[in-house]
Amino acid sequence: MPHPHLEQGCRVAINTRASLPLSLLALLATGAVLGDDLFDNHYAMPEILTATRLKQSPAAVPGSVTVLDSALIKASGARSLPELLRLVPGMLVVPQSGNLNTVNYHGSSANQARRMQVLVDGRSVYRAGFAQVDWDDIPVAIEDIERIEVFRGPNTVSYGANALMAVVNILTRAPRDSHGTRLKHTRGQRDINDWHASHGQGWESGDMRLSLSGRQDDGFDHKDDDSDFRDSKRLNRLNLSISQELDAKQSLDWQLALKEGTNQVDNRYESIFPIAAQPWEQSSDSDVRARDFATSLRWNLDLNPAHSLYVQTNLQQWERLRQWRACEGQLAFSSQLGRLWADSPSYTNRLSQHLKAGNFTPPAGTPEQTALAAQVLQQAAATFDPTTRTLAHSCGLINEDARESRFDLEIQDTLSLSDDLRLVSGLSYRHDRADSETYLNGELKQDTWSLFSQFEWRINQHWLLQGGAMFEDASTSSASLSPRIALNYLITPAHGLRAVYSEAVRTPDMFENHADWQYRVRDLRPAALGQNEAAYFATASGPGNLEQEVMRSRELGYNGHFSNIGLTLDVKLFYDEIDNMISEPLKVYQFAPTNSNHLRLKGAESEINWQLGIRDRLRLGYAYIDYDASHRIDRRLTPRNSGSAGWLRDWGQDWSSALFYYGADQLNQYRFERLDLRVAKRIAIGGAALELSGVLQQRLDDEPLSWQQNNHDQRHLLYFSAEIEF
Repeated sequence: MPHPHLEQGCRVAINTRASLPLSLLALLATGAVLGDDLFDNHYAMPEILTATRLKQSPAAVPGSVTVLDSALIKASGARSLPELLRLVPGMLVVPQSGNLNTVNYHGSSANQARRMQVLVDGRSVYRAGFAQVDWDDIPVAIEDIERIEVFRGPNTVSYGANALMAVVNILTRAPRDSHGTRLKHTRGQRDINDWHASHGQGWESGDMRLSLSGRQDDGFDHKDDDSDFRDSKRLNRLNLSISQELDAKQSLDWQLALKEGTNQVDNRYESIFPIAAQPWEQSSDSDVRARDFATSLRWNLDLNPAHSLYVQTNLQQWERLRQWRACEGQLAFSSQLGRLWADSPSYTNRLSQHLKAGNFTPPAGTPEQTALAAQVLQQAAATFDPTTRTLAHSCGLINEDARESRFDLEIQDTLSLSDDLRLVSGLSYRHDRADSETYLNGELKQDTWSLFSQFEWRINQHWLLQGGAMFEDASTSSASLSPRIALNYLITPAHGLRAVYSEAVRTPDMFENHADWQYRVRDLRPAALGQNEAAYFATASGPGNLEQEVMRSRELGYNGHFSNIGLTLDVKLFYDEIDNMISEPLKVYQFAPTNSNHLRLKGAESEINWQLGIRDRLRLGYAYIDYDASHRIDRRLTPRNSGSAGWLRDWGQDWSSALFYYGADQLNQYRFERLDLRVAKRIAIGGAALELSGVLQQRLDDEPLSWQQNNHDQRHLLYFSAEIEF
């Protein structure tokens, strides 16, 4: 019997106004062929791995899974992972600049993607120190991706804390499927200049693939004030993958990934005091240099056809290096002002407003506050220029370098106890380290132990019961237990109904909970209050007692494949609740994260993949989301309606095309609509194959892209690619 909360959540979801018509129309459209196809059990079903760590057919999965296969990835013409994820129902891609994207499932904060786990071949790229996924810096090229599986819903039971709302699993091509050489070059508007080169070969007991790639473009053209936007990106990547069979039962998989690049960042610093700094005094070189390293080694052992295990270890390092100059009133380095800020930031802000207005009278406050304010005003008067009505200023070097590293060890055992009962269980240990002089005042560490287990029990040919839990204990937060229970009714192996209840958690990251944020400004010119190096007055500290965010999710769904017409349909009704939510913006002037927020999400999603013969393929995705959020930031992103539509066509004579539509009625309060067209021609040249392609992206709306500052001079983008394989 389904969980009572599941029944309540589904009753709420069924009442959504705009989500069901598309799903019902899809069901009616396929109703005519239902009778002929329903009991056809001969179709070889694809396998899904991300949901439970067990290989399952789509109809048997305890949740909704979107699969972006290699043909779809290529046809999309996408140059980045965020662009690919626009094809996933309910997934929202929010560019903050030309080199920084936020990807969220079902919305919440537009600034951070804190609640989604992202894996590359099983290796998490979620940065626990600052709760970030650097989508544009993940060291994997689009050309090396075999498929992407997106589990649309909480999955802490399989992948631990931070898999709160979804899991994106990026699976690269196996070395054995990568033999030969591939070269690709892409050029286009906005200074697009991408390249990719890979070579794969095999030997008697193993295979390898080496891939080198680079990507660059100039981002957005101008901000809302028509000034140039410094948001270009330049990156280079190396990927090496080797598979080696040791004997009939054992094998090793080794991967190495390197990435280096530069992301432009505007020097947006604005003084809080009236100063007469010249533009040339502030450094324009405030860019972020990114250097990433990752390696993994996996030992696979097949004890027998019913029992296997693996041991995998990962080592990763992320570096984000940024040192730049900014100018501020010398008063900002006053120790008295720092003490006043520590006592009352609001009073300090009022004092700043007095100074901007030329008022040297302390604001009303406590005797201690007015006494400190009087000293600060005396310091201000000593550097005040009555002619320009400005304070003396100094320019200094700011250090915003941040480094993170991770060591991860995991053991997983998969056992078929019988033809009807399968079990997967495992143990993992992870050590995370974050280091930042400015944000953490040094180094912080976190150790996490996890124990997980899931089962799949086929009660009979129609009923499938699945359940499991993960226990996690992190050194910086309390222990947690995340369970899931699911009941699937398999009409046939290709058609299944599901009812799912799950719970998930997100552990506060090191920065949220333990920030020690203070700017130590060096090389001050001229010296500020007699100092060449001084601390900026504004500081922020993490509360240290934040609790885990908790999500409770209920889902009803259907997945079916109609083999005689090549149609796959997935429909999902959901009701999700997130409590203890940390939604406050994390700014040095406003750093007060709490667990006092909540988010309620209900709605429906549908996805259709239709292979219309050998030449045409249609793909539709749609999401309707109704939400109730306690914090304004969580309310401004989520659209009611969003989706995508695609038509892939093989015209014969080695010509092909793909047409995609992407839309959302609110993307951080802005409407978004875009049409993409890709046309390609393959040409045989001896033993090689050359493909020439062009992509045209046309915006159908006339609004900025997700933020007011994100603007292009033209509403279209055109780029061309040449790729040769031999």
